[in-house]
Amino acid sequence: MSKIRMNTELRNKLFGKIKNVFENEDTQEREDYLQARENVDKEYKSTFELARQVVERSYPPEDVATLRTFKKKYGDPCDVVAKDKCFYFAHNEGVDDEGEKTETKSHFDFGLFGNLNGTEYNSDEGRKFAYAYLREDLKALDLNPDILAQQDKNENNPHKTKHVDLNDKALGKTSSTRYSNDSDSNGMTKTFDDQFNLDVIGTSYCRSRAIACTQDEYKIFLTWRSAKGQVVAKHQTWIDSIVKQCDQLKIGLRAYRYLSEGIELATELGIEVEESELIRSNSTGLTIYNPSNLASMIKGMKNNRPLTVAEKIQQREAYNKAN
Repeated sequence: MSKIRMNTELRNKLFGKIKNVFENEDTQEREDYLQARENVDKEYKSTFELARQVVERSYPPEDVATLRTFKKKYGDPCDVVAKDKCFYFAHNEGVDDEGEKTETKSHFDFGLFGNLNGTEYNSDEGRKFAYAYLREDLKALDLNPDILAQQDKNENNPHKTKHVDLNDKALGKTSSTRYSNDSDSNGMTKTFDDQFNLDVIGTSYCRSRAIACTQDEYKIFLTWRSAKGQVVAKHQTWIDSIVKQCDQLKIGLRAYRYLSEGIELATELGIEVEESELIRSNSTGLTIYNPSNLASMIKGMKNNRPLTVAEKIQQREAYNKAN
């Protein structure tokens, strides 16, 4: 049989098949991301229960019920109770350089697109969490939940904007305002957000009057928000490892003249192919992109972790013996 020459269509098919394996194989980076997502679920549950206690200390349920009764009787002038999922929590247990008590305050948003930095304004950080947290749901809709991680160092561009808009629409984020609160949300965003609504008394956005908490309670809120940040960070690390692999994969596939070289690479990477689809042949002669060499290079771009002290000592001892 004659060799099948590589072309753009074949390269794209091979690339897609191999990339899919990269995204689904068990690696340390992927496991860290999944573990961070499991951890944030636990943090959400316990921290929101604390938030309920803190909010109800300031706005007792019986007061909320009374004001709702007044609203029914007197109308809009008494419309001062609303559901909210974001709160300003503050404590006064810190001291400045002169020993004077200081207020420590931050904005905590329990919503799907809630901030990770304590500001009530929208940012891509909230989106990064939403996309990473509901990654499988977006993938099932044939969307790209990894777009922000893939474009992490890039400015806004049409490709990025297109996928962000599609993801936001699929998740039900409808607000175009600069605020993280999205009262008009629907679908998955609304389903998520509705779990974390509490009755708050006030008339301004996010009921911006700070709700008092203790310093220890404040630290718990910070820990929960940090757990959200870990989902984003671990997702970013995992996607970075995939992007690096895919970048090398693209270069290698462009260097191959025949389909058999690409199939050989897939085989070296442990990806099964039907024998009827390939005719084995030699590489193009570019040593670094020899299928075996390229497979080894790509494999080395995942399961990376910092060496332990013991491993560093072991490496140093081995180096000293060799020299």
